[in-house]
Amino acid sequence: MGVGSAAAGAPPTRQNRINRSETGTLRIMDGYLGSYATLGITLLAGALVFVGAFSANRVLRPRRPSVSSGKFESYECGLDPVGGDWAQAQIRYYVYAYLYALFAVESVFLFPWAVIFDRPGFGGAAVVEMAIFVAVLALGLLYAWRKRVLRWA
Repeated sequence: MGVGSAAAGAPPTRQNRINRSETGTLRIMDGYLGSYATLGITLLAGALVFVGAFSANRVLRPRRPSVSSGKFESYECGLDPVGGDWAQAQIRYYVYAYLYALFAVESVFLFPWAVIFDRPGFGGAAVVEMAIFVAVLALGLLYAWRKRVLRWA
């Protein structure tokens, strides 16, 4: 089937959709490279947004203050600053924060499991899968406890 048969009312085929030279319209999205053109346009738009955001930041940012104006000093209730303004948090706080995040995410995964568990036919497989999931997390917690990571000393 050629292009002429599509004009005569025949159903369009792949060849008819690609070869549109008689109508004079250019159909980029129908060809083999159509999906790549869409991807390229999307990447170009993303790059333009990225460059535009950084350019706007450079143009609209406040200018750097002078060092003599005192803007680089830390504020301590109107008194002259004493000592440095940098303090390091101890690493033991981060361990507890990571453990909290880990078990908070685990609890989020428990909700879909509870929904599937109620359906007939999924009970046994769902229990085994969740037991493996919880066992891996429990082994990680046991490892941290045995290495005395959770000790506050």
